[in-house]
Amino acid sequence: MNTLYERFVSTIENRVSPLAGRIGQQKYVQAIRDGFIAALPFMIVGSFMLVFIFPPFSPQTQWGFARAWLDFSSTYQAQLLLPFQLSMGLMTLFISVGIGASLARQNGLDPVTTGLLCLMSFMLVAAPVKDGAISMQYLSGQGIFTALITAIYAAEVYAFLKRNNITIKLPPQVPTGVARSFEVLIPVLVIILTLHPLNLLLENSTGMILPEAIMSLVKPLVAASDSLPAMLLAVLVCQVLWFAGIHGALIVTGIMNPFWMANLANNQAAMAAGEALPHIFLQGFWDHYLLIGGVGSTLPLAFLLLRSKAAHLRSIGKMGVVPGLFNINEPILFGAPIVMNPVFFLPFILVPMINATLAWFALDFGLVERVVSLTPWTTPGPIGASWAANWAISPLVLSLLCMCSAAAMYYPFLKAYERTLLKQEEQEKNEEEPTLAVATSR
Repeated sequence: MNTLYERFVSTIENRVSPLAGRIGQQKYVQAIRDGFIAALPFMIVGSFMLVFIFPPFSPQTQWGFARAWLDFSSTYQAQLLLPFQLSMGLMTLFISVGIGASLARQNGLDPVTTGLLCLMSFMLVAAPVKDGAISMQYLSGQGIFTALITAIYAAEVYAFLKRNNITIKLPPQVPTGVARSFEVLIPVLVIILTLHPLNLLLENSTGMILPEAIMSLVKPLVAASDSLPAMLLAVLVCQVLWFAGIHGALIVTGIMNPFWMANLANNQAAMAAGEALPHIFLQGFWDHYLLIGGVGSTLPLAFLLLRSKAAHLRSIGKMGVVPGLFNINEPILFGAPIVMNPVFFLPFILVPMINATLAWFALDFGLVERVVSLTPWTTPGPIGASWAANWAISPLVLSLLCMCSAAAMYYPFLKAYERTLLKQEEQEKNEEEPTLAVATSR
């Protein structure tokens, strides 16, 4: 068993870790991650507006407060929808600018200029004018993959032209701001002359503009991302990488974010239309059912550590409980430790995978409401689960059940580890006693 474990650890250290590190440090992966992080405040606030538009009460309720809220939201729905449409409905614009700014920093260029170039390149192909108005159809989740592609394209075109001095240069006497404006003329021209004809050609030959064509190509991949096997694979990769000390969640969420946002937009559109929500595996599901207290769902373990007989584990529990409430668990991961600790390998991998399966079927069978809102990942698990599902009660209950499940699975492994530490503490105490006796006799 020990040899098998050593082989596994060796494989992770020598093969998986270097590959994961290269993926995490790849500049486009970093840029996409930075783009979503930049857009996050707008999307969280926009999602929060849903609770005002769709109050968490039955239409048949006779409770005065709930009745007044429902009537208010019905009367002023158009006005209440506007902040949502200008945040979640324009998520791809924020993401485009964020990606452009990140790539600009990596390429040594001006972030504002690059961000605006990326914004223009996306709008050029994803915002057709119909009846004198710009269509917003592809400015939300439907256009995410197009936003990623056009932002990277625009940023790299600008970097290439700048690197090869293919720019308009003005005399040194011209103010810097004016010179910089002329410097961007050629990149703007190149982007327009490549993307716009491509979009027109595609529309004339297939009847689809670029975002529609890209969405049709990735549709099978988007559908596959919202499946039980895909979810379990994502959890497994995250847990294995973290066990080796690599920030697996950062890598997995960086890859999954485009799929999650596209599917979240679909859920929100279905909710607005009064239809059944189609998707299960979204960021709210990941954060509040699988990562309760942080990766590995270690908040229940932190509470168990508080009652440990081993002094070391009790001290780690005291340090880890409060951060764990907000899904920060580095004190537990590196203090207990869990990372590279063979005793905790099985529960650390299995707890989130078993909870993921239980939660999946609970949502799939309609026992628990699905995710419609984006919440801060630091929101305590049960509260975040309820918030993400428009303040329904059943997600809160499910999150608490996942915590109980995690506690039950961690407990026997914790007791085994505790016995080992107690033996070590006893041995150290026995070794210290003769030393103290000699010192006293002198």
